[in-house]
Amino acid sequence: MDPQNYIQWIRSKVGHEKIILSFAGGCIFNEKREVLLQRRGDSDKWGFPGGAIEIGETPQMAAIREAKEETGIDVKVGRIIGVYTDLDIRYASGDEAQSIVIAFELLPVGGELYCDQIETKELKYFSKSEKPELFTKSHDDLWNEIWK
Repeated sequence: MDPQNYIQWIRSKVGHEKIILSFAGGCIFNEKREVLLQRRGDSDKWGFPGGAIEIGETPQMAAIREAKEETGIDVKVGRIIGVYTDLDIRYASGDEAQSIVIAFELLPVGGELYCDQIETKELKYFSKSEKPELFTKSHDDLWNEIWK
């Protein structure tokens, strides 16, 4: 098994059946205290940068890797914001999952915004009053937490 393709490997065993997946990601803020969201390639909805924790990764390592892959921004991990769960996710592929999302404040240390047009179609900073339609309940819960 390639540890970088854990989800593909597990899906080869269980097909579209519901599984529990662990994700890490978080919030990158700009100087105006707006938060960076990505318009996702898989759903065309907005979400926080993040993704699956691969075999051999900590949640912090996954959050750093995913931020770079999905936004082009190099980050270091700040405080944990929260842990969120979606009980029922159905992806366009037919895959079903229950997710556990570990969300951190991610502090920019370099890089430049970049969209690969596959995972990330668009990147934009949003203020509290500009909430777009978000990808899943856990992303909604995280949005609500950061604007308390």
